[in-house]
Amino acid sequence: MTAAKLVELWRGGLMESRHLGHVVIADKGGIVEAWGNPGAVIFPRSSCKMVQALPLIESGAADAAGLGTEQLALACASHNGARIHVDRVEAWLSGLGLGDADLRCGSHMPRDPAEKKRLCCSDADPCQAHNNCSGKHPGFLTLTRHLRAGPDYVEIDHPVQKAVRQAFEEVTGEVASGWGIDGCSAPNFACTVEGLARAMAGFAAPEAGLRGQAQQRLVEAMLAHPELVAGEGRACTALMRAMAGKVAVKTGAEGVFVAIAPERGLGLALKVADGATRASEAAIVAVLLHLGLLAADAPVVAEYLTGPQTNWRGRVTGELRRADGFPT
Repeated sequence: MTAAKLVELWRGGLMESRHLGHVVIADKGGIVEAWGNPGAVIFPRSSCKMVQALPLIESGAADAAGLGTEQLALACASHNGARIHVDRVEAWLSGLGLGDADLRCGSHMPRDPAEKKRLCCSDADPCQAHNNCSGKHPGFLTLTRHLRAGPDYVEIDHPVQKAVRQAFEEVTGEVASGWGIDGCSAPNFACTVEGLARAMAGFAAPEAGLRGQAQQRLVEAMLAHPELVAGEGRACTALMRAMAGKVAVKTGAEGVFVAIAPERGLGLALKVADGATRASEAAIVAVLLHLGLLAADAPVVAEYLTGPQTNWRGRVTGELRRADGFPT
């Protein structure tokens, strides 16, 4: 099966660009709807951070460290590096008796405008806590300490990553097709789009037992703290707010997006083939509208899908459109 037409950019009455991809909506029984190829193998990238956080809770490490919902939300986050993120990451590390040097994610300038301005004006360098994945890494370090394992927790043969791989394969229902190194240096395991949607459906309708409790706690933490999962001006935060805490969503690099809808027992996964973020954000909005999970008049719909494209002078230059047949 080939990729489906998902999103198009129109300018001057002509289609200028088209984004193809794969989308799967699943429940515990399997595929509910799909576009493109459900068997397409992808790297989930940061969309699967809640899966990577499962061993943190299931091992007892989270409770032993006294982690609350803010830390669990950060463990699932790809944040802006604002002070609300950096301060909490640094406090988490301090509580472990650790510091910035113990992270293995690397540093980059934060996306948050205020924090970026502060660093530039003070001629200071960003630290690793500014990394958009720095919330996940204290989770890894918390599990590392609990397991009494070595400090290089991002290595593929480290006990932390072995536990992550086991959880990943169990919730996707697949043996990982391979693995690569993510932007934050942690391994990222490959699966099909269907497998990723299956995993999200498991979070949406968790079963009784330790795994189900862990899934529920992570989803509840994301929904309670959408500002920590991403930040101001970000699609994940805006969409979760627009859906009034009823649906958790999470983006990943290279055009990946997932959603967890507990009230409907549905999991959603999508991958835009060319990796475009604008297309993955538009596609997730289109599917959420299709499912009735997002109100058509919510401002985020215009922001990410139906609103006009404008240039630097504010002139309308074109529009994004759902491709014919998506969603049906």
